[in-house]
Amino acid sequence: MGSGRLSESEFVALDVLASISDDRKLRSLVKSMGEILFLCGSNKRAVIASLSIFDSYIEGSEDCSKEEIILKALEGLSIESGSDLQKNLRVNTYTSQVSAFHRLEAVIPVFQSRMGAMLFLISALLSRGLDSVQDDRDDPSQPLVTAPFGHASQEIVNLLLCGQAVANVFDGKMDLGGGMFVKGISTTVEVGFLTLLESLNFCKVGQYLKCPKWPIWVVGSESHYTVLFALDSKVQEENELEGRETQVRRAFDAQDQSGGGGFISVEGFNQVVKETNINLPAEKLDHLCSAGFIVWSEFWQVLLDLDKSLGGLKDSTGLMGKKIFDLYHFNGIAKSVSNGSQASPGSEIPIQRPRLTKLRVSVPPRWTPEEFMTAGPSGPGGNDSTVKDTVVEVSKPEPAQHAPLVDCIRTRWSRAVCNWEGDAPSIV
Repeated sequence: MGSGRLSESEFVALDVLASISDDRKLRSLVKSMGEILFLCGSNKRAVIASLSIFDSYIEGSEDCSKEEIILKALEGLSIESGSDLQKNLRVNTYTSQVSAFHRLEAVIPVFQSRMGAMLFLISALLSRGLDSVQDDRDDPSQPLVTAPFGHASQEIVNLLLCGQAVANVFDGKMDLGGGMFVKGISTTVEVGFLTLLESLNFCKVGQYLKCPKWPIWVVGSESHYTVLFALDSKVQEENELEGRETQVRRAFDAQDQSGGGGFISVEGFNQVVKETNINLPAEKLDHLCSAGFIVWSEFWQVLLDLDKSLGGLKDSTGLMGKKIFDLYHFNGIAKSVSNGSQASPGSEIPIQRPRLTKLRVSVPPRWTPEEFMTAGPSGPGGNDSTVKDTVVEVSKPEPAQHAPLVDCIRTRWSRAVCNWEGDAPSIV
């Protein structure tokens, strides 16, 4: 699925998913669940929680399918309190991934039932250990599932993504002074996280979650989680601009004690400059430090206008940072789909179904404000034909489409322009 050829067809994602057998999908689900539980258990153990009533039904019935047996068991199940749940809970601990896989495979219909999400959450919490979960959190008195709608807290999301129930999405720890710290993501992850809240300046997602091992992101909105992914892993490869920005941004964020506000102290700034080998002219250094703190956006503009020999990223061609790639967005909640769908004959009710949307993402070259304002017909760099073609493309882009999902994508690729066919992708 990492092959670049997969992005050539408009419907390749649908074709790829449709070509996978149900058995392979099920085994992939089981393996993913096992990997998550072992991640929560520090790769030492996985705890699998089920209900004893299911086992007794399964053991006593041979004529029916597991799904039918579980449906029958759920009909007579009444759980009105935590103690009722505890009485019916069956917990098994595994130190072998193979053994855990076989157990999950045997009881997967349980996790596909209406009790499945809760049982998997209990499994993840027990795999981590309840004491460790409380130690991970900044405020153990807060609920892990919010009332009244049962939304997962950020601790739960982070537990499933990185194996620790930390409450924040920035990288590392933040020192609040007086020996107090708040904890974020401490290591690289396989699946990342983007959130609409960052586009609204309520939080700052760190590089660990924005740049996961695989091009897959959980997308958070006010009420729901969806999935954004690419079939071509090359979208994660950084060009020269992105690589340098990641390096400098990580050093900057490590000194940012504002909760993701994007500014640091002069002392912290001196450390960033030292770590990233930036040689700022005295007048630029004095200007940045004149207010007593340094803002990221101003610092980054200075770097874009600073020669590479001094540690900057001045680009005379105007081409640096340009990218074009495909992303796919999946919303598992059934939505009304009008484009390409027809209601049943004689019915005005639109078809309801989960949606998979292909997005074409274009990231234009990054110019400094001075380069952009002085660009003539041939753009920055004079009469070079290559630059001229690029300027035409950038000055007359394909009309951009907008949806809240685009705001999330721009927290990962800040200048991204997105296009799609049909209905706008929904993150609610």
